[in-house]
Amino acid sequence: MNTINFFNRLVSVTFVVQFLNLFMEFVIKISQFLLSLSLLIVLHEFGHFLPARLFKTRVEKFYLFFDIKYSLFKKKIGETVYGIGWLPLGGYVKISGMIDESMDKEQMAEPPKPWEFRSKKAWQRLIIMLGGVIVNFIVALLIYIFGSFYYGDTVIPVDSLEDGFYISHPVLQEAGLQTGDKIIAIDGEQYDTYTRIRKGLINNGNVVTVSRNGVTQNIDLPKDFLGKLSTSDSRALLGPRFPFMVGSVPDTTLNAKAGLKEGDIITKINNQEVKFYDQFESHLLQYKNQTIATTVLRDDQELSIDLQVTEEGKLMIFPAENKRRFAELGYYDIVTKKYGFFESFGVGATKFIDEISGYGSQLKKIFTPSTGAYKGVGGFKAIFDIFPNTWSWESFWSITAFLSIMLGVLNLLPIPALDGGHVMFLLWEMITGRKPGDKFMEYAQVVGFFLLIALLLFANGNDIFKAITR
Repeated sequence: MNTINFFNRLVSVTFVVQFLNLFMEFVIKISQFLLSLSLLIVLHEFGHFLPARLFKTRVEKFYLFFDIKYSLFKKKIGETVYGIGWLPLGGYVKISGMIDESMDKEQMAEPPKPWEFRSKKAWQRLIIMLGGVIVNFIVALLIYIFGSFYYGDTVIPVDSLEDGFYISHPVLQEAGLQTGDKIIAIDGEQYDTYTRIRKGLINNGNVVTVSRNGVTQNIDLPKDFLGKLSTSDSRALLGPRFPFMVGSVPDTTLNAKAGLKEGDIITKINNQEVKFYDQFESHLLQYKNQTIATTVLRDDQELSIDLQVTEEGKLMIFPAENKRRFAELGYYDIVTKKYGFFESFGVGATKFIDEISGYGSQLKKIFTPSTGAYKGVGGFKAIFDIFPNTWSWESFWSITAFLSIMLGVLNLLPIPALDGGHVMFLLWEMITGRKPGDKFMEYAQVVGFFLLIALLLFANGNDIFKAITR
């Protein structure tokens, strides 16, 4: 076999392996995505189904996904047809005598029947409409409770970050934050873990109080902070400072045969200690087109390895991250908290309240144009991207709990065609004693439907725009 043929085969094999790895990552992500949404949709619709049956209201259909012209599966049990549609944009229950997305005008033109939704008392109809949202919130609460009991919490305490944060996002840098800053508070509220600081920036993010070189100062974030985050190419925000751990060295680069291994940590350049990864760029710029002597930590042993610096001041080495290893080396602490069964109820409830409050804050900013937060609204791809490319039940349940809250809150929006729209009209009826006319409800349903389509197009259009521009 000549060298060219061997090289061509090697390239072909490498391409196939990379393709298979990417395909498997996609399969894992899409599996989690579909499982999570399917579970939440079924439970949400069951929240409507259960009180409807409790009040002896006929439910004609119970569907996962929409069955426009065609069903992947359907089976009638009693009075209800259970099925799976082909269009994965949600699900629905069709309740007799209710003006909903089915727009069944023939049924509504007939006199009310005792088993129909419109024949029930207003408070019963209200419970039926709120059932889906209530179930969403209960599901999220239970996940947080039992997740706290089973998994506990693994956190990085803020007070263990003695060298401050690595500020990686350009928007934070432009606002005035610097790597090495210790974040004391956000909008006056103190946070005890790195994860909570990150959430606090996104949910609140107006004034950040930092300690820099022993001096405390306040830094105002731009009003359109969330908008700038959404349109930025950078995905990282901030994090604990960490060393330069070797991930991989491409075969075609200068240091391919230098002797580095995955997991090596570069600690010195020409006998000068370089503790953090964020310090390497400025150090390497001094040694363009030169060979440098580095000290490498491998399995707690120090080795000397010569590396070449490119004319751009780069080593061309992909870094890696291993939080447990960094904690062992004293860069920060990792604390795992375990909770007793009854203690988990309080911890889970606190997480539930924090998530609802945080999502409510984000939603408020989305509907405030000056914040630019609407630019970050995403559709199905944005939800898909939340899931990791490796299967983790802990991550799966945590994401599912958040999506359950999101689904519940969004369904409460007072838009006709959503549960919140129906609730709004029912509350009007209960307060005034006057029921909106069927014709009005039909028009409202049509308007609400077009509003939802517009929001859906906007959210998924945002996904497409971001994918193209990035």
